[in-house]
Amino acid sequence: MKCEIHGRKFEVTDSISSYVESKLKKIEKYFNNPEELNAKVVIRQSGVNYVVEVTIPATKLLLRAEDSNKDVYASIDLVVDKIERQIRKNKTRINRKNAKEKVIEFITEFEQKEEENDKSEIVKRKSIELKPMNEEEAILQMNLIDHEFFVFKNSENGEVEVVYKRKDGNYGLISSK
Repeated sequence: MKCEIHGRKFEVTDSISSYVESKLKKIEKYFNNPEELNAKVVIRQSGVNYVVEVTIPATKLLLRAEDSNKDVYASIDLVVDKIERQIRKNKTRINRKNAKEKVIEFITEFEQKEEENDKSEIVKRKSIELKPMNEEEAILQMNLIDHEFFVFKNSENGEVEVVYKRKDGNYGLISSK
């Protein structure tokens, strides 16, 4: 796996770079062709904490995790563990026939171990590419990037829909009329 490591308000040393690369090797076992993947790692300092964000774009999925700690090495450990948990947690969804055909770069044969502010404003805008997928794939993608919701274009009806996590542990789907 190739690694692009950048620092924001933080200088990434050679020892930190090699530590990140060695830790990311831990998750290479979950991919068929890890040498084709390009992990993007951003390390930034936020107060006394070091925030580490890892993004691994695969062909049909995007793995993303972020964690922080007062120790930069601990932050790296935490974020890599979080990505590994995402893969392990979503093993069955990846392994399903429909998803498996589309997510060919994953190896799934492994053992399973589980006050309001009235002055709110938009502080960040994102532009997303809507890829056609079914509801199961959208749930899988949402879990892999560790978000509470996911916007997608339904491949069955062509409509833009939103899948989200409910407080009771189930999922909800929002679609337009």
